[in-house]
Amino acid sequence: MAWWGKVVDYLKNLGIYSTTINIGDVIEILIIAFLLYYLLKWTKTTRAWSLLKGIIVIVLFLLVAFLANMDTILWIAQKIINYAVFALLIVLQPELRKGLENLGRKNMLASIITSGVHHGESENITADTISELVKACTTMGKAKTGALIVLQRNESLTDYETTGIAIDAKVSGALLINIFEKNTPLHDGAVIIVGNRVTSATCYLPRTESLKVSKALGTRHRAAIGASENTDSVTIVVSEETGRISLAVDGELENIPDGESLRTRLSAYMLGTSDEDSGKSKRTRKRKKKEKRDNVQTNKSAAQSNQKQNSQKQDNQKQDNQKQDNQKQDNQKHDTKKDDSSKQDSPKKQNELKSEEVVSDEEGANDEKV
Repeated sequence: MAWWGKVVDYLKNLGIYSTTINIGDVIEILIIAFLLYYLLKWTKTTRAWSLLKGIIVIVLFLLVAFLANMDTILWIAQKIINYAVFALLIVLQPELRKGLENLGRKNMLASIITSGVHHGESENITADTISELVKACTTMGKAKTGALIVLQRNESLTDYETTGIAIDAKVSGALLINIFEKNTPLHDGAVIIVGNRVTSATCYLPRTESLKVSKALGTRHRAAIGASENTDSVTIVVSEETGRISLAVDGELENIPDGESLRTRLSAYMLGTSDEDSGKSKRTRKRKKKEKRDNVQTNKSAAQSNQKQNSQKQDNQKQDNQKQDNQKQDNQKHDTKKDDSSKQDSPKKQNELKSEEVVSDEEGANDEKV
């Protein structure tokens, strides 16, 4: 193969090339490397990342065609490649325009220094956040409150965030319910969630133009499908008319029957949890609920037994007090009887004493006469 021979010749002459490299070449390589890094980093936050992956697939296919000597395919690719460059410029025109605007608006040095700092701030969604979403959506579904919530995955939703009002608050069920409450300033439009934070509200989403979508679906559902077609996001929709919950992923709308199903699907899409893992977590939650009920029942039984013991103690104390009162009353009655009997006996004793005195007086008189 001719290309392999060129590679071997280059490796053989690598020592010669190394002697001709100067400091300017090194600086030039560093500049090109920095530009490529910045370009790839910017591309990853836009829809151009998906297009770039498609271009890589085409390049790999052309490489296979070159190795297999497919002359016809290579001739067609050679004729098309000149027009493909202009086609890419037209397709990526919005992204290129926005990138150039950001390049002129930002301080390059500051963005380089702080790029690593901001990258670490975006955290992945957690199971607690999913629980708050499930709680909010089920509550709004029962109340028939319309809602549109977009969850970011890999592709950035910055283009949609800029159309709304910045919030930057931690996700909570109460916050989402208040946002979508009727006749409130933020209820109209979509809420965008990045990681565990609500970044924007009242955001505009492009509606789908697919003819496969049912005409019975309203604007909210069409916007959810449109967002899932243009990005890899997961969009939750709560119908204002029926209160039903739906998920829009990859251009498809999926009906969700209940809160547990919503938790399972969100865990699968956002956390990569399989149905088996979801089943395990569901069984774990049931076991915890059962343990909680058992603990409550045990506490109730303990409280009832304590209450019975306390009441029994009170009854025993009452009986003891009653016995003491009865004993006191008996003692008082006995003392009263003694007093009465002593009162009755005192006159008799006085009479006896008087008779004894009379007898002694008479005997004294007789003695005097004698």
